Amino acid sequence: MGKRVFLATKDLLFRSKLAGAVSAASAEVAPDEAACDVAVVDVESPGAADRIRALVGRQIPVLAYGSHVRADLLRAARDAGAVSVPNSQVERRLVALLTPHSAG
Repeated sequence: MGKRVFLATKDLLFRSKLAGAVSAASAEVAPDEAACDVAVVDVESPGAADRIRALVGRQIPVLAYGSHVRADLLRAARDAGAVSVPNSQVERRLVALLTPHSAG
């Protein structure tokens, strides 16, 4: 069975795009963060840094993403323990995270 990925984003179009990447990597979207192996978090969502710290504290890898103009939030996500990338890179990095043999 593939990894279970929690997608913490309210943007339905972006969520759909990320869900497609999860599926392409033979993984599945988890219904909530309690049942995930990997989490993807929008750095602009309320409480993102606290959510990231909690997930990292449970040894869950976190990929955080956001607008390149919000370098402060991307930095805060890194400081909380996530790998953080701008929106333009999140899909590629997610596939790389889910596919260990990928060149990522």
